[in-house]
Amino acid sequence: MMRKTKSSASAHSRGKRVDAVALLKADHRQVEAWFSQFSKSKSPQKKRQLATQICDALIVHTAIEEEIFYPAFIEATRDKAMHHEAVVEHAGAKTLIAQIQSMSPSDDYYDAKVTVLSEMIKHHVKEEEQPGGMFAEAKKANMDLQALGEQLSARKQELQPTAEAA
Repeated sequence: MMRKTKSSASAHSRGKRVDAVALLKADHRQVEAWFSQFSKSKSPQKKRQLATQICDALIVHTAIEEEIFYPAFIEATRDKAMHHEAVVEHAGAKTLIAQIQSMSPSDDYYDAKVTVLSEMIKHHVKEEEQPGGMFAEAKKANMDLQALGEQLSARKQELQPTAEAA
């Protein structure tokens, strides 16, 4: 197991090209896992930890999408409607993230806000990943997903300086 993780990490650090869609989908899966853990947790400390991880990851994820992926998508596809919907969905998520970050697990609406954020993110992910969604359209438009993946990965590292090496 350790060898697999190490080889994956070294392949990545040795310049293995990362597809933009694969990187964004990996972010989606990670946040989904944390939402699932949150929904099952009874511990306020664990809920706080998971909510913090979720919010931090979503802040970075929305930033790299909005700064790099979405502009490239618009340029390649000219699909403003899909882009605009995604940006509006991000804005709604950012509002809830800010509220969650200012709260405590003991607050009345804490769990509800994290649950609603989870539902919003599930909807957004479905829209991006479904056939005919943003990711499929990006592939169809022959965007350079490898170069975009490198840009996304580099920006992600800049935005999360305390990111785990694994």
